[in-house]
Amino acid sequence: MNSIQGHDPRTGGPVGDPVPATGTKQVDALVQAAFAAFETWRDTSRAARAAALEAVADALDAHVTELVALADSETALGTTRLTGEVARTTGQLRLFAEVVRDGSYQGIVIEHAEAARPDLRRIKRPIGPVAVFAASNFPFAFSVAGGDTASALAAGCSVIVKAHEAHPRTSLRTAELVREALQKAGAPERVFDIVFGMEEGVALVQHPLLSGVGFTGSTRGGLALAKLCAERPQPIPFYGELGSVNPVIVFPGAARSKAQDIARGYAASLTQGVGQFCTNPGVLFVPDVPELLEAIESAVAQTTGGPMLSERIHAGYVSAVEELGARGDVSLLASGKAGEGPWSAAPKVYRTTPDAVRESSELLTEEHFGPVGVVVVGAAPADAIDVIENESGGNLTATIHADLDGDDVQEARRIGRLLAERAGRVIFNGWPTGVAVTYAQQHGGPFPATTTPAYTSVGAAAIDRWLVPVVYQDFPPELLPDELR
Repeated sequence: MNSIQGHDPRTGGPVGDPVPATGTKQVDALVQAAFAAFETWRDTSRAARAAALEAVADALDAHVTELVALADSETALGTTRLTGEVARTTGQLRLFAEVVRDGSYQGIVIEHAEAARPDLRRIKRPIGPVAVFAASNFPFAFSVAGGDTASALAAGCSVIVKAHEAHPRTSLRTAELVREALQKAGAPERVFDIVFGMEEGVALVQHPLLSGVGFTGSTRGGLALAKLCAERPQPIPFYGELGSVNPVIVFPGAARSKAQDIARGYAASLTQGVGQFCTNPGVLFVPDVPELLEAIESAVAQTTGGPMLSERIHAGYVSAVEELGARGDVSLLASGKAGEGPWSAAPKVYRTTPDAVRESSELLTEEHFGPVGVVVVGAAPADAIDVIENESGGNLTATIHADLDGDDVQEARRIGRLLAERAGRVIFNGWPTGVAVTYAQQHGGPFPATTTPAYTSVGAAAIDRWLVPVVYQDFPPELLPDELR
């Protein structure tokens, strides 16, 4: 791949000039430069690192109109959505500036010598240069200057981003702004960089000076990179967000009392961003309540899809729809309109039974990227949790809809505790799309949702991925890091 060409999803045609691939030889030079920058950046004061992150945020905010126009031409996600995403991205950067200034992320523990016990002082230190693989569906918040980059820079790591092929010009311009802002803020040269190209991504992961990898994308792509990380002469950690169907369980009381609200919320969440969210509610368990099913059918029928991010992603959606439509144990419950453009997707919701899911677990485990949902009809909450526990893998989210004024309370408490073993975020009477960037957030979950369920890729705790603990024993004060004196 000598260059990466962006395309307009609304027409399928090329947009803008192609971005040249980096070349594997240049990748080597960039990683070596990142390693040299790391040795300075890790020792840079917390105040200076925080100021640098805020400088990047200010630079992106100052160019929001330019960035949104570029991203819209390559993703068709719309100016409203993309403007909000830039704000989320700069908010993440400022959050991590707060985290760095606070300093508690270092996990400092000091135990003075007592009797036979030595003086022990524990602190978390940055792991080293890391690679960040950008996502297709969030050209800002999970891309060049997204949460992985912000948290790694905050930790004191240098970062090399592998740009996503779906939005090359957006990635290039964002990287230019990030690099310029960091340099003006006094950060070491090459503490941040970017590479383009598939072969370049492989060379990046395999480079002996690299210390870790963050990834958001498909299960197939993530597992391939995880394998490369594990098979290196010196394996490195791989933090991958892969696939999730995000099950939703509707209790009988809620199905009867809130049918219209549930149906409208489900249709909106399923079709948000043309279904291209990792938190899309892919499987909905409902009792056989005609009012609810009719409401879902009506709500989905009123939706309109739109162009998907790339031809490959659209082809995956078409394949999923064709496979579901060909199954004898599945029937079409509702369909929306496709919208315009060759890569446009019509929302589709299919109906099946708990027995069918038990016999064909892929109905519950296979993520359909796009506005595609499966409604499991006739599933009591106990049936739903039994299927989830026995047939499902891990998920980023799991949701309960229950009526606290009715008979759902006791069972909802039990089901909520069980779902907490299968998902990183458990939601009550809401919908999983939309992930708040806060101190309390957990965006992770058991495999295959992520490869490392103890960590999050969103929120303040995301910094933990890029830190490793070290203990100093009986060190004289003048030799200790400043934070431990």
